[in-house]
Amino acid sequence: MALWTKVLIALALAAVVPALAQDHGSWRDYAGAGDSAQYSTLARINRSNATQLEVAWTYSTGDNNKYAFNPVVVDGVMFVLARNNSLVALDAATGKEIWVRPPEPDLTIITSRGINYWESADRSDRRLLFASNHFLRAIDARTGRPIPSFGENGSVDLKQGLDRDPTAIRLVQSTTPGRVFENLLILGSATNQGYGSAPGDIRAFDVRTGTVVWTFHTIPRPGEFGYDTWPKDAWKRVGGANVWSELSVDEKRGIVYAPTASAKYNFYGVDRSGANLFSDCLLALDARTGKRLWHFQMVHHDIWDYDNATAPKLLTVRHEGKLVDIVAQVTKQGFVWVFDRVTGEPLWPIEERPVPRSEMVGEETWPTQPFPLKPPPFARQKFTVDDLSPFLSKEDRARFRDDILSARNEGLFTPPGQRGTIQMPGNNGGANWGGAAVDPENGLLFVVSKDLPAMLRLGKDHPEDERYYSGFGFMIASDGLSPIAPPWTSLTAYDLNQGTIKWKIPLGEVPELAARGFKNTGTHYPKVGPVVTAGGLIFTGTRDRKVRALDAANGKVLWEHELASALEGMPAVYETGGREYIVFCAAAQAGLTPATQEKIHGAYVAFALPKQL
Repeated sequence: MALWTKVLIALALAAVVPALAQDHGSWRDYAGAGDSAQYSTLARINRSNATQLEVAWTYSTGDNNKYAFNPVVVDGVMFVLARNNSLVALDAATGKEIWVRPPEPDLTIITSRGINYWESADRSDRRLLFASNHFLRAIDARTGRPIPSFGENGSVDLKQGLDRDPTAIRLVQSTTPGRVFENLLILGSATNQGYGSAPGDIRAFDVRTGTVVWTFHTIPRPGEFGYDTWPKDAWKRVGGANVWSELSVDEKRGIVYAPTASAKYNFYGVDRSGANLFSDCLLALDARTGKRLWHFQMVHHDIWDYDNATAPKLLTVRHEGKLVDIVAQVTKQGFVWVFDRVTGEPLWPIEERPVPRSEMVGEETWPTQPFPLKPPPFARQKFTVDDLSPFLSKEDRARFRDDILSARNEGLFTPPGQRGTIQMPGNNGGANWGGAAVDPENGLLFVVSKDLPAMLRLGKDHPEDERYYSGFGFMIASDGLSPIAPPWTSLTAYDLNQGTIKWKIPLGEVPELAARGFKNTGTHYPKVGPVVTAGGLIFTGTRDRKVRALDAANGKVLWEHELASALEGMPAVYETGGREYIVFCAAAQAGLTPATQEKIHGAYVAFALPKQL
């Protein structure tokens, strides 16, 4: 199988009317803009004055729920999630409520990490688009009221149109928003993790009517490219290969970049022999039609749950003396993949290497996996007894030592089995949603990652049927600590002009250890996103309850502030009334174990420079 697939797209792109350039001066969309850059051109707050940041306003979430919501700001109005999953409009300069939309009855799930905003060309129609209870919904951004003309009375059933029995689909809605492009909302999904999961179709909906405009089948149908990489009629029964994380759009070219997840079941693929396109791929699709332009598969026949969990990053680099528009994808394995944004050609060589075979009867693992030769990985990719943490108790150290020595441990892509397999990074390690940001003009990439090993061990799910196995477990010490030596969380800066690491630092602390003088461990179990600004700063928050401004040139902490609760997700950077703000959602659980966890005092907290500055 080819490492990457080129297609002739010049004719298709020639018909595309160039769109406006990405707007990085506001925060009108999740992650700042459609390209997921997590970047702001605002520079009023910079290296010279970051130490003077102060709290401008706070808004309590009003409950004990956990939130990791990235606010959207339009015309001085901020939209957040709070008050038992209500959507709330706030004055972005003061934090005062404008309106509150309560959640749907019997709410089970909502797009909890962010929402999408769309407006008509004359701005007479302004909408917020989000999903809840597996329905896509549209409300008026000025009032919070439903728009009855969207779908049926303001909603569209996301379980319909997947060629499966809707009543048998347990999960289809992602907690991450889609991407608005022109008059389309392009949406991924979050299928369940087990057998019988829904297919991971990528769909585009008309933002005015809710009608499906196009669908891309990530598990191909007969006659579609990639059908021969699955068993016959796999599309009727196999699920996943979905985009539960973050989409990115090149608005000028009309291309959407979709990072797909593993096929389901995650850790045992005897019922889906083959390479399984388009699971674990970076997909480039025509945003107007859904036509595949190119793809690259990071994991063939994934049985490790190595989803592409982070948004593809769009930026421009100088490569071999020429300016090249690229897309960079970071992964759970700790790799950075870099491709020409238009052709899909990798900037640096990628090598297919032989990997270990499965010991499970009937499991046909793919004989090779791709390894990028450049840039270097940002995460550790092995875990042995020599890597055990010095902070483990004597009992935990002995237990982990025995587990490691008795398990199969042959590096990346060691297949899961019944006797146990060491996975490093684990499937909850590496980079996750929101975990990367770029300086798009200077070719710089910043990645937050965690080093967290896992132990994979399969057991029979249906004792009477050898086709079904399930089960895995993370390696966690009795006190909640990771078994691997710190740093557990890192922030790595790349120069993608050269394909090199500029600097790398531990990010955050574990308060219990910091109190004993150990402050370079990195925080535990982060799902946090950095934001880069033209002021030369990186803003991020962590589970140690601290928000920080770091120097983008070297990672030095220039400012930090402790809040009442821990943080997940990413901040938003915006300007209103001539003043620049950074707002964080501090509404996550700080403690490592139930014994150390406290009530969440959630709040959105906005920082700014003193008004006289």
